[in-house]
Amino acid sequence: MPVGVFRVCLVVITAIINHPLLFPKENGTVPENVEEIIQKMKEREESLRLEQLRLEQEIADQEATQKALEKAAEVVEESKEERVRWDMWTALSMVIFLLIELWRQDFQEGNWQDTGGEEDDMAVLGKAFKGVAFPDKAVLASFYEKRILGTTGDMARMRELVEGFADDLLEALRSVCNRDADMEVEDCMGVGSMYENWRVRKPFVCDLIVPFAPPEPYCFRSQVWCSGDPFPPDEQGYGTVKVCRAGENVTGCICDKTKLGEDMLCLLHSQVNTTRPSSEMEDLLCFKNTQYLDANQVMKWFQIAVTKAWNRISHKYEFDLSFSLLDSPGALKIKFRSGKSIAFNLTPVVQYENSDVYFISHFPRSSLAADLPSSTHWFLTFAVYERRFIQLVSKTLPANACHVSCLQILSFLHGKQCSLTGPSGLTNYHLKTVMLHFLQARPSQDWAPEKLEARLQDMLKFLEKCLHEKKLYHFFIGNRKVPAELGFPIVFQRAEPLNLFRPFVLHRDVYRKTVDTFHEMLRNTSALINEYTVHIPLAHTNGIHKQSL
Repeated sequence: MPVGVFRVCLVVITAIINHPLLFPKENGTVPENVEEIIQKMKEREESLRLEQLRLEQEIADQEATQKALEKAAEVVEESKEERVRWDMWTALSMVIFLLIELWRQDFQEGNWQDTGGEEDDMAVLGKAFKGVAFPDKAVLASFYEKRILGTTGDMARMRELVEGFADDLLEALRSVCNRDADMEVEDCMGVGSMYENWRVRKPFVCDLIVPFAPPEPYCFRSQVWCSGDPFPPDEQGYGTVKVCRAGENVTGCICDKTKLGEDMLCLLHSQVNTTRPSSEMEDLLCFKNTQYLDANQVMKWFQIAVTKAWNRISHKYEFDLSFSLLDSPGALKIKFRSGKSIAFNLTPVVQYENSDVYFISHFPRSSLAADLPSSTHWFLTFAVYERRFIQLVSKTLPANACHVSCLQILSFLHGKQCSLTGPSGLTNYHLKTVMLHFLQARPSQDWAPEKLEARLQDMLKFLEKCLHEKKLYHFFIGNRKVPAELGFPIVFQRAEPLNLFRPFVLHRDVYRKTVDTFHEMLRNTSALINEYTVHIPLAHTNGIHKQSL
């Protein structure tokens, strides 16, 4: 303990003795050392200040970088959320699209063309039927017996005469044609109202179609609007016919589209095969500088061939033959010496693949020909299948079924009204389409002969609904309920339904005229029918009512 105290005292005494203030005169270097120290301190202070600024800048940079990273992370997070929302909307849209597609298929399969039910028929109508006095069963029966039944025998005799002469004319046509260069003509087929036994208005006109094919080694390759390649909306229902060599791909070889050098040769085609002069294709009735069959060229060829054929056989007949319409390939008229005449149409057509669907270029007595997009576009006719469908369904209907009677009365009323007020956009083919839809939708017992009045009103009401909606679907196109017995091509069953009333959407003046004519026909129905109906005594009327009940 004393040693420790001694050491402390010694340290204190030494510090006091060595303090510079106790000996100012002896230590002259103190002021210089102070200035040097101050200078060093200033320099140190300056370096520290610079270091502080550098550190502050680094901290600021780090904070800015951190903020940028945080902002980028927020953007990424927002993009993820937006992507998630977008994926949800995409999935929802796909689900909605699938539901619409399923609904559309169900609509086509289960509700192809809604013909309405008996309980809501009047709800479909507007004011057209209100106040209309519709003929009763007795008046309709008398009208049908007096005005329509009498024409059946006349139609049968006319069909027999026209078919016999047409066969003879086509045989002469084959004899005057060059079998190595001209088109090959097949036997004709009767189609339309004359062969479905529902034509009522005179003059009677038989419609015959004549399939033809190119000479060897050529063949026809057809393409329709529903075969996969996109077609504009105004070309739906049409197709094109390409003239190709047998075995040639429809798209053609690349040597047809590429200029080969003089020292290059296509290994698939010789120079003779690949060279098709324009004159050769025009001889095959193609449009200029193309391989597509031209309807106008076909019309000229057919008219010339028919003229040559008639010159060869005219000496056998005691009548004259002439063309009644020059803008139709085979609108012919037979003129007897007595002054009577018979008109018929002999129209060349092209078969679609191996079916009974045909490409037809001209429609006599209609405005369809004017609607063709070009002379290389051909309209498709399903007339052969329509005739077969009516025959097939008729086998399941009661005896003396009223389906044909309804169509005949409708056709008569429409024709009479058009003769009074002028033509409208409604045609007999539209009326026939309505009947086809009803034949498919209605059970067979609904077509019993005593239900003529009810079915006729149903068809008129349905037609008014279609006019109001501007929508009447083609019976075969898009109809997946076509009986398999017909052998109808599946490509047309799977196609989108074709609206026959689509022109009404584009031509409102024609639509208004058509609607006015239809309503006027409804108001004049009783007057038009009574005009051709024998007066029926009241007792006889009651008897007919009792028989129908």
